[in-house]
Amino acid sequence: MKLSRFVNGWTLMALFLVALIVAGSVLIWSKSSRSQAIEISLVPGQEPVGNIYVGGAVNNPGFYPLYADDSIENVIRAAGGITDGADLSEVELTVSGADKEETLQKININKAEAWLLEALPGIGGVRAKAIIEYRQRNGMFRDINELTRVPGLGGDTFELVKNFITVTN
Repeated sequence: MKLSRFVNGWTLMALFLVALIVAGSVLIWSKSSRSQAIEISLVPGQEPVGNIYVGGAVNNPGFYPLYADDSIENVIRAAGGITDGADLSEVELTVSGADKEETLQKININKAEAWLLEALPGIGGVRAKAIIEYRQRNGMFRDINELTRVPGLGGDTFELVKNFITVTN
């Protein structure tokens, strides 16, 4: 008889613990699953006052929006920072207002890879390879007009690309 009371006591205790765990789980789930309204407040963004061209010794040269409270450090950081080993005197900043026409970003034929040279009008894979080979044999281009000395590139092709290229060291 003592054994049946012992088993019944443990059974009752186990059922009580299971009931307690289930009740606690339901309570926790009901409190955490109540959805409350979430309020999202967006701060009105400031409008750019113009654009700035960041070029020279930066990692990602190009045009960036310029805001009234931007610092030179913020603008250079937006352009990926200064390239390794360069100093600030090698960074080019050109501000253009909304009323001014933006100039095109030019391709530096002294540093451009083949895929970028192929983007130029009249330059395909063969001419891009010829430009790179010329650059490797003769060193950096000193002037964009030197491009006409590349085998396979004549005056007509130069006229197509001259407004899209530049040379810098």
